[in-house]
Amino acid sequence: MNKLILSLALLLSAVMLPVYASAQRPSEREREVWMKEMQQYKNDFIAKKLSLTDEQKAKFIPLYNSMDEEIRKAQGEAEQLYRQTMKKDGSATDLEYEKAAEAIYELKGRENEIEMRYFKDFKTILTPRQLFQLKDAERDFTRQLMRHQRRKNR
Repeated sequence: MNKLILSLALLLSAVMLPVYASAQRPSEREREVWMKEMQQYKNDFIAKKLSLTDEQKAKFIPLYNSMDEEIRKAQGEAEQLYRQTMKKDGSATDLEYEKAAEAIYELKGRENEIEMRYFKDFKTILTPRQLFQLKDAERDFTRQLMRHQRRKNR
């Protein structure tokens, strides 16, 4: 379910980014600052939802951010291949379409591999209950962002 929400958020971002970019193009620095603020907000949200102790938070958050970064990189690679294929505006070869589709379909598997690798480390920091609640906290965060965006667009 989390992967579905993440995929929808990625798709929404891909659709909305050109609209936003044409309206105003933030500098690379502004984007970087926004991303850091968003990551901090997500970290605080998840730490609160999981009721992390200060010690858990100090160990978990850097690890979680590392996982998030790996996942974003995998998503970016698939998105880049998708965009390159779309730019060809119908002139892409069947092989190019196939490679782009394969990257999109493989993305969930790559995300899962990354998450399972980090899960082993998370088990040494979080309680079983917190491990169980982590996915719910991530979904709640995504839902909250989507609600905020809907209200903002009204």
